[in-house]
Amino acid sequence: MSTNQAIPFVKASACGNDFLIIEGEQAPPDIAAFTRLICDRHNGVGADGVEWLYPAQDADLRARLINADGSSAEISGNGTRCVAAHLVWQSPREQVNIATDAGVKVCTLISHRETTYEFETDMGEPRVSPEIKVTTQFGQRTGIPVSMGNPHLVIFVNGCDFAWDEEAAVIAAQPIFPEGVNIEWVKEHTIHRIEARFFERGAGVTQSSGTGTSAAAAAAIARKKVESPVEVHAPGGTQTVRWEGKSLYLRGPAQIIAHGEFLL
Repeated sequence: MSTNQAIPFVKASACGNDFLIIEGEQAPPDIAAFTRLICDRHNGVGADGVEWLYPAQDADLRARLINADGSSAEISGNGTRCVAAHLVWQSPREQVNIATDAGVKVCTLISHRETTYEFETDMGEPRVSPEIKVTTQFGQRTGIPVSMGNPHLVIFVNGCDFAWDEEAAVIAAQPIFPEGVNIEWVKEHTIHRIEARFFERGAGVTQSSGTGTSAAAAAAIARKKVESPVEVHAPGGTQTVRWEGKSLYLRGPAQIIAHGEFLL
């Protein structure tokens, strides 16, 4: 793929979950192949995915997420927040409405310091399903399916001192998840604090996850082991979830890291 074309990008990170933000009009014909290339951490810029931006009639813009492996996803909570930071960085405002394939998400600016922006995002209503059992060569696990507009399986554990990444990859590939699934390993600490590890469709292990954080908190609240608001601690940082009425609200930072041009 060599065209002597320069494609402008912005890189942003939400608790270590990093994304490239690119205008959709810049997309090459094979958007999946290009996304794989630019997200490569050795021969590209490196990211968990690309948020491609397009005009929208019902929002400030539409964000289409392509994962690092070139697959499409309905939404990334952290990616959506990175897009909101990008828009506020370009043109200061207190609220950003972003259309995704999981609906329009409203990001409200809470605070701002230099290139870091903290938002609270209305993630909509979680759909928490009854427990299911999944059997693999690692044994049997009990998980709680949660939809945040994309599919999750939340598995509660006493800690992550096992090959949770390898097991998550096997679980996610089971036939009962024909569209794949995001896996959250969750440990409950206190009534308002949990810890999570994430294995995401199309990206693998990530430092954080917005929808994963939301799903983890929703499942923990549904188990009545914790109460809203819930701090969700992950390797990339801490986000806060509150569940009021039908809506779940996700609060956390997004930082603009760099901007540049990727040469094809």
